[in-house]
Amino acid sequence: MEKGEQKEKILEISQDKEKVHIVLANSYSVFFLLFLVGVFLDLIFNIKILNFSFMLPIGMVLIFLATLLILWAQKTSRNLKIENLTKGTFCKGPYCFTRSPTHWGLFFLMFGFGIMINAVFVIIFSIISLIFGKFVFLKREETILEKKYGTPYMEYRKSVKF
Repeated sequence: MEKGEQKEKILEISQDKEKVHIVLANSYSVFFLLFLVGVFLDLIFNIKILNFSFMLPIGMVLIFLATLLILWAQKTSRNLKIENLTKGTFCKGPYCFTRSPTHWGLFFLMFGFGIMINAVFVIIFSIISLIFGKFVFLKREETILEKKYGTPYMEYRKSVKF
């Protein structure tokens, strides 16, 4: 490969990486925005339906586990080596179980918070965030990753369903 071709390939990879990061930043922003809407609606309407004493510890456990999942996913995704790509390249850490561990982590953070403070709208909007993120942002992200990584990513995608 000539120097000019190498520079083009490196530029293309960095542009794809930027595109993925923009999609992810937008999806995380939607999670946060819907969280704020849920909190706002809960402050206005103050509907309480989960009046059980064990809900606080369950919410706290969900928040703790979600935080660990997000940190694990972020640490794992930094170590992706793009030389000699195979399906196994993508199957590291939580990415062996789900293609979007950070989104699941954000969902469980919101959901756990909603359970912990008995906030019905936060719980509802956490579910909406997960569904919206899955069908809008993750579809875009996976299209970019398929283009960037090709067959190895598509094989990984077939093997990891969620």
